[in-house]
Amino acid sequence: MDYRNLTETEISLLEAQGCYCRDWPVVWVAPPFDPGLIHGVRFEGEVKLSGLHGMVAPDGETPRPAGLYSCFLRNCEIHGPVYISQVGRLEGYTVEKDVSIENVSSIFVDGPTAFGNGVEAEVLNEGGGREVLIFEQLTAQIAYLMANYRHEPEMIARLKGLIRAYCENRRSERGVIGAGASIRGAQSIRNVNFGPKARIGGVQLLEEGTVAGCAEAPALVGEGVIARRFVIQSGSTVDSGAILEKCFVGQGVRIGKQFSAENSLFFANCEAFHGEAVSLFAGPYTVTHHKSSLLIAGLFSFFNAGSGTNQSNHMYKLGPVHQGRLERGCKTGSFSYLLWPCRIGAFSVVMDKHGSNFDTADFPFSYLTVEDGKSILTPAMNLFTVGTRRDSEKWPARDRRHDPDRLDLIRFELLSPYIAGKIIRGSEILQTLYEQASKEQKYVRYQGIHILRLLLKTCRKYYQLALKKYYGEQLARRLESRPPDSLSQLRDALQPKEGGDGDWVDLAGLLAPAAAVREVLEAVKGGEVKSVEQLRSRLAAIDGNYEEYAWSWYAGTLEKEMGISIGRATKEQLAGLIREWRASSVKLNNMTLKDAEKEFDQNSRIGFGADGGEEVMTADFSAVRGGYESNAFVRRLRAENEEVEKKAAFWEKELERLLG
Repeated sequence: MDYRNLTETEISLLEAQGCYCRDWPVVWVAPPFDPGLIHGVRFEGEVKLSGLHGMVAPDGETPRPAGLYSCFLRNCEIHGPVYISQVGRLEGYTVEKDVSIENVSSIFVDGPTAFGNGVEAEVLNEGGGREVLIFEQLTAQIAYLMANYRHEPEMIARLKGLIRAYCENRRSERGVIGAGASIRGAQSIRNVNFGPKARIGGVQLLEEGTVAGCAEAPALVGEGVIARRFVIQSGSTVDSGAILEKCFVGQGVRIGKQFSAENSLFFANCEAFHGEAVSLFAGPYTVTHHKSSLLIAGLFSFFNAGSGTNQSNHMYKLGPVHQGRLERGCKTGSFSYLLWPCRIGAFSVVMDKHGSNFDTADFPFSYLTVEDGKSILTPAMNLFTVGTRRDSEKWPARDRRHDPDRLDLIRFELLSPYIAGKIIRGSEILQTLYEQASKEQKYVRYQGIHILRLLLKTCRKYYQLALKKYYGEQLARRLESRPPDSLSQLRDALQPKEGGDGDWVDLAGLLAPAAAVREVLEAVKGGEVKSVEQLRSRLAAIDGNYEEYAWSWYAGTLEKEMGISIGRATKEQLAGLIREWRASSVKLNNMTLKDAEKEFDQNSRIGFGADGGEEVMTADFSAVRGGYESNAFVRRLRAENEEVEKKAAFWEKELERLLG
């Protein structure tokens, strides 16, 4: 761009309009330039102005003529039409087009800074040792590897090197306020970058950070927010007096209502209101809404915290060094308490106050309660509850990420090789415990928790029901995705590829074979992965190959557990899998429907029809809650039963035709 010095006439006009500069030659302008749009501005250092004409209209704001009014500018570049008014100090920034800055005390860059990139957040363990480097391209998966794979020191060193290289590229003495951004009513902003269309309104303090985003998914930081050493990603909202210190806020996250957090990571679609977080690894869809809730030194995902949820991470010995993990889909009841260290299996519900340490990772879909001071595990009982099914449906529907570049890799499947593998191990453990237990025992004990002996067989039966559903469901899905028209096509469709065998892991949302993750780790350790972008690409390739990996795991597991070689399976074997899928799916759905009925029974009507009798109670309940038969969830589950019946009948006939 061709800049020029101001003319004497322009300088005289600016001074007449209340402007001042000790050394006017350091103010540069690019044509067309209209000095009539600048009033009451003090210039210091080198200032470049271009495109200062036309109208400025950030999203949601009234269009106003471009101009600079009552502000102090030092070492800034203005590109395009902007509206800057009543700004006590604007220093060290490149301001892009269509930006509006109004009633701001100070916004400045005071030296080389990476704008929050490279800050270490001490997650999971307050005593240190699991630090995660936050940066603009941080994903739940990269953070998971950095925090949880400390037993791989060479890989960790290489990974940190990749991230630090990225962060150094972000280091600058000049900040950026992206096109279309709006900053209004702010107090102090120091060393902060702003992405396109960022919305900043009424913040108290922002220091050493990045408010990222894009035109499709701007970020919002609102009233009363105090944030130091942070990164806030696209499509996220932080407002209502939230306080953040050394935090990463991922895409589509909502934080507010006086929530406070330090040394914490919040990934895609988390929600955090009222409560407190310390050293928290909040994987995708972690939700805490209540004033009295504390999440500390734990790893969660697809999690819902009940009011008063609390954990303790020290035993007054070596300090707050203990950590906990609630695997995907867990919930805590009101005023539940866990004494770290603990590990809770996926899709489990924790109730009551637990004063012992235990590991239930191999028992997904469980209830954890306390009886007579003992922590009690009831495996598999959360398989057929309304809440579990409803949650699995709502998560993908509530994805608030509109950025074309979705950082976190998320699999929403309720049943997967990861969960099915846990169920298989849990079933084996229950069988062993049953065989070894004495009939005089009320409870058996396993890894720090008690299980009612009389429920061992029943809970195992429920797990087997879920496995049969999964085995047949996978077969039906495979046939649907590759509908065969001949025997050879059928064999080709069912033939697995290599790569998904063995254990699977959940990398904070990404379900993947442990072997595939190992390959990525070795590539990082060996220097084959040379940038953050390449690492993200490797992880995305694993996610993109999920279906083939899952089918490979399914084939290997089916042969091991049931003696069925899927690529050479007989008509009777395949038809048997389909029939068991139909029977188990319908049975589980019917058990869930039975659970849903409780939401409409007499007890659920207590408090309705406050000023009338039975008839008024029924009418009031129906008006507010509707009826069981008309409930949308109930209708969906019944429709699913019908669909399963129809698909099963179809594939039984098709297999008869193809296999004779």
